[in-house]
Amino acid sequence: MEHLETGRRAILAGLGATILGLPCAARANGATARETIVTCWQDFKTRFVSSEGRVIDTGNGGISHSEGQGWGMLFAEAAGDKESFDQIYTWTSVHLARPNDALHIWKYNPNAANPTADINNATDGDIFITWALARAAQRWGQSSFYSAAAAISGDILNKLCVIRNGQVFLLPGVSGFKTTKSLTLNPSYYIFPAFDALAMLSPSVTWNQLRLDGLELLRSAQFGRWGLPPDWLSVSGPGLWMEPAAAWPPRFSFNAIRVPLWLTWAGIMPKVIARNFKTYWQSPVFPYHPAWVNLENGSYANFPAPSGMEAIADLTLASDGNAAPVFPAMSEAPDYYSAALTLLSWMAAAHLDILGS
Repeated sequence: MEHLETGRRAILAGLGATILGLPCAARANGATARETIVTCWQDFKTRFVSSEGRVIDTGNGGISHSEGQGWGMLFAEAAGDKESFDQIYTWTSVHLARPNDALHIWKYNPNAANPTADINNATDGDIFITWALARAAQRWGQSSFYSAAAAISGDILNKLCVIRNGQVFLLPGVSGFKTTKSLTLNPSYYIFPAFDALAMLSPSVTWNQLRLDGLELLRSAQFGRWGLPPDWLSVSGPGLWMEPAAAWPPRFSFNAIRVPLWLTWAGIMPKVIARNFKTYWQSPVFPYHPAWVNLENGSYANFPAPSGMEAIADLTLASDGNAAPVFPAMSEAPDYYSAALTLLSWMAAAHLDILGS
């Protein structure tokens, strides 16, 4: 087994170059990026993580998701908080394990007779969990984290990456998103900064093709006056015709806001997409940044985007050569989701070293 362990250490060392990336020299308000992330994590943990390690979606009836568990693990690792990482991962493994693969049940409802009645997975949650485990394996040298991450990554590759007309697409879940004629996709599930880690865990040329085809997908999925991606996208027919998926409102909203976050974090934001976001966020049409905009008729929410969405806008604009981002305080986040988006924006900005000094 020595050769296997040696190989694991080599892979983990390689992962470190791409998945940690928190330059301590970056500063904001006198604190290093790491210090700020640690402080934000403590706030997040106090407000949204139970003592047993369940990350609570306070804006959605107190349920939990594989997404939130993965984010909690990412945050704990970034803050160097192994005790919390272990608690969150243990709760996730006990309560969200699927019976026949390494993926995770997407939702846990503590108020239901059967908290996990729907055992479908959510691909973004599985990617976050895998990415967090890979980072933790590198940070703490724990090979069991690597093994678990490799198993999940392999199932994402084999069960959730599908080919249509020679292009690779990422399904949002194992069940319910694919027919012989069409695919239903969530553009925000293309978590580009995690793809290098997943490719090292389960080597395949498919990962690079997924990255290239995902970028092409986002270049094509531009709708409405501002050319923005929808929360949910339908791809159909032999010509791969794209349109906002009919089962959801045709909006750029709480899902699609993550598209610029991942493109910016990965450093692969196409110029045309960056220009569209900049035009949208700086448009004089709006009295405020709306929480959503309808991509078919231009109507928009009668309430502003919460602080987590504002953090992503600040990050995206800053990465385009503007001044260093000044993110909303974590205390401004009204709920779990907004707080998570703020902390993710901090992690991305630290990785990109655009926080100023």
